[in-house]
Amino acid sequence: MEPDLSKYRLEGDNSMYQLPSGIVAPVVTRGGLENANTADSGGAVRISGVSIQHTPATRLWFGKVSNEPGYRSVTHHHGEAETGGYVLSGRARIYFGEELRDYVDMEEGDWVFVPPFMPHVECNLSRTKPLTWMTTRTPENIVVNLPDIADTELRDWLDRR
Repeated sequence: MEPDLSKYRLEGDNSMYQLPSGIVAPVVTRGGLENANTADSGGAVRISGVSIQHTPATRLWFGKVSNEPGYRSVTHHHGEAETGGYVLSGRARIYFGEELRDYVDMEEGDWVFVPPFMPHVECNLSRTKPLTWMTTRTPENIVVNLPDIADTELRDWLDRR
């Protein structure tokens, strides 16, 4: 008896995802060929592996963000986008809340969710080692930079260890 392979067929209208060959297939972005044409928040190096800029994706941005030692972003939010992050290496801090008074610290292996429209500042806690994140957003990589805050106004930033 032959197995029923019908359950493995693509369902619905996926024509928007067709490749130039006419088929719908997974799209691979090879390491080193990521798209670097992304919005930024001052100094964060963002590259996308999956985005509307170079894949058929229409509701997802997925990329890698690198921060140099001691880096901190300008104050920003990600508009309507929900943001998920994963710390690949290094130690991170995100300032948020009223006048950016609150913060959460993360380290390698930690996950974070940042709600839409939440003003925040992303920081690399280390003065000597880079910080690398994997980040995903829906629908895309929206970055809205806001008036910045001085380092001296960020609680525990100048005397971090």
